[in-house]
Amino acid sequence: MAIGPKLEFRQSQQLVMTPQLMQAIKLLQLSNVDLIAHVNNELESNPFLERDESPDGAGPAADTSTTENTAETSDSAADAQEGDWLKNELETTPEAISGNLDSELSNVFPDDNGESPSVDPIQQKADNWQAPSHTTSAASSDYNLEAFVAAEVSLSEHLQEQLGFAVTSSADTLIAHQLIDCLDENGYLRIDSTEMANRLGVSEQELERIIRALQGLDPVGVFARDLSECLKLQLVEKDRFDPAMQTLVENIELLALRDLAKLKRLCKVDDEDLKDMILEIKELNPKPGAAFNTEVTQPVVPDAFVHPSSDGGWTVELNTESLPKVLVNQSYYSEISQGSKNDKELAYFTDSLQTANWLIRSLDQRARTILKVSSEIVRQQDGFLTYGVQHLRPMNLRVVADAIGMHESTVSRVTSNKYIATPRGIFELKYFFSAAIASSEGGESHSAESVRYRIKQLIDAEDPKKILSDDALVKILKNDGVDIARRTVAKYREALKISSSVQRRREKNNPT
Repeated sequence: MAIGPKLEFRQSQQLVMTPQLMQAIKLLQLSNVDLIAHVNNELESNPFLERDESPDGAGPAADTSTTENTAETSDSAADAQEGDWLKNELETTPEAISGNLDSELSNVFPDDNGESPSVDPIQQKADNWQAPSHTTSAASSDYNLEAFVAAEVSLSEHLQEQLGFAVTSSADTLIAHQLIDCLDENGYLRIDSTEMANRLGVSEQELERIIRALQGLDPVGVFARDLSECLKLQLVEKDRFDPAMQTLVENIELLALRDLAKLKRLCKVDDEDLKDMILEIKELNPKPGAAFNTEVTQPVVPDAFVHPSSDGGWTVELNTESLPKVLVNQSYYSEISQGSKNDKELAYFTDSLQTANWLIRSLDQRARTILKVSSEIVRQQDGFLTYGVQHLRPMNLRVVADAIGMHESTVSRVTSNKYIATPRGIFELKYFFSAAIASSEGGESHSAESVRYRIKQLIDAEDPKKILSDDALVKILKNDGVDIARRTVAKYREALKISSSVQRRREKNNPT
């Protein structure tokens, strides 16, 4: 067969991820907090994007209810004229200012006729003395009160301020700084003493001496290696570390297991003394450094709301407050594109305008998709909204995807980090998707979430003298029509952070 060059035509199909499609997918899976941060970055980098400051601005989706899912993006002529004042020549004379304001200067500034009045120092001092203490100047409205708030002190800074009271030599101070850097967020010193001593070039005895000195710093309990040592330091500070308390601290795991009988034998105390000792332990702080690592907790902002409708159903609407409100300034593009000096500038302006338009469309499509998916979830889980978690139906992504004509991956992205506010509370959209557990009577299957709720109900209502084991829970659930295995019950119980029947018997029979 001869080998030679030749021309061929081939036709094939392939999926190409354009930058616009990648952006739409990225926006779809962002939470409302991350979305606002992303839009803020776009506002800073794109000259044709601007915020919609109108009171009724609803962002990319103007109508966010399930009845009408239309969304319109319009350009505001008033916003386009904000930069018109830049065209005017800057004039500072009283005549020019009066002409621009279409009024006499004295009408606008009654205390200033365009001239700087003379100031009488004696009269000014008298006026200041007669002025009430609560009066402020007009410039005080520009003060940023947050600038006067003291910054929070970290645990490391708090300890370094006290180092002069614990160590004196420069070598000990350097070692103390290294140990402070090794503290975790709770104030514990999680290190290997041998490895740390070799790294710092000191003996283990010298390192232990410095740690003992640092353990006297505030807050009491820092630089402890474990929980027992942390409690010991605090008890020593309170002068309550007697032999019985020492035994209790050394066997603190028995207190966690509620094995009070063994603790009484080890501590050699009666029930009353043991109760008092346990109360003292509860008053201690097991995480002394946690108070210095406070972070502002971000509240959950729902992406959609569910309200009962007049016809007995449910109405789903988007939370417009969580939607970024941005507009594309077409007038600004028309103005500066005409004065572009070269093709490179014009290409940049055109690309920025296309990016801005695509961002607006992506935000609009994101809002529509969230509304569509949320509406279908509410339709599928009508029993949950009406009667409670016991009536939560088993549902997967395919059910919702087939109902709204979308792919499962799209539904998965929509339900990630999205929340919906219902009359029964705020839930993540993924909460409504749960596995199906077969019915023992051959009827409709049960949701895994409803079964977990049923297990929690049974355990909360159990008799302290007759604790329900996992086998007993299986029998009760099967009598209720739930075909479930014992290992599944144990898995659900552990997921609910419920201890075993042996541990619950100790806790409920010894509530101290």
